[in-house]
Amino acid sequence: MTGRHNTLSKVFGFGKQTTASIALLLGLSVSALAFDGQPTPNVQIGPNDLSPTEALRAGARQYYAGDKAGALNSLQYAAENGQPMAAWKLGEMYAKGDGVQEDDLKAFQYYSQIVREHGDDSPSAPDAPFVSSAFVALGTYYLNGIDGSVPQNETRARQIFTHAASYFGDADAQYELGRMYQDNNSRMAVRWYNLAAIKGHIGAQARLGETLYMIGTSEKKKARGLMWMTVAREQATGSEATWINTMHEQYFAVSPETVREKARVLADGWIEQNRSDLLTAQQLKTQ
Repeated sequence: MTGRHNTLSKVFGFGKQTTASIALLLGLSVSALAFDGQPTPNVQIGPNDLSPTEALRAGARQYYAGDKAGALNSLQYAAENGQPMAAWKLGEMYAKGDGVQEDDLKAFQYYSQIVREHGDDSPSAPDAPFVSSAFVALGTYYLNGIDGSVPQNETRARQIFTHAASYFGDADAQYELGRMYQDNNSRMAVRWYNLAAIKGHIGAQARLGETLYMIGTSEKKKARGLMWMTVAREQATGSEATWINTMHEQYFAVSPETVREKARVLADGWIEQNRSDLLTAQQLKTQ
């Protein structure tokens, strides 16, 4: 990974392919993002000071330099003037309490702004990853609700996830739809999990395996399910590894040796075929 990709991954939380387009969009360089130890004065930005695009670039520099108060000011100006990338980053900051007091309602409002203003943008547009991510975040808020502000609305959440999953091809949205369908419509769950799994979504790979194993009527089909759980286990790290390992152990323990062996062969073949992608994903996780 280049220094520029590494920098933008830290700032925006995206991986190598997406950060390449972000770098081009922002016109950022390693030297431009270098921290000089001096926070930017937190002054109000106006149209005579910076354009919205320049404010977005300034916000990225300030955020990476550790000047999150300055970044907040710059990003707010950029977001108010049509920059969805800035609105997305503000949503993330408020959702996680990153440099600001955690406020789910403010995060919800920023994500809603992106969806309202850019929901029909082309899925190939430079800002599409941020628009798609905003849909997923908004769907999650509707799925869980925000106390005193946003009531739970599963129907609305499903609509939002479906748009992100279908129009933008978002793997996280596809995974969330799989979760919503898993208990009552296995066929739909498999459809959405599979779309995310082949993109490398580890959670979807594990859940796809579980669903296929549960509905499998032959050793071959159960082996296919155990294969996906094995593929997920081989990649999982951190807290994700805990539940995936537990799931794999549960189904591995009740499987006959013939199913275990078939699953192992299938998993080895899949991993070998996709090894370069897996190595890239593992590198991104350790940055």
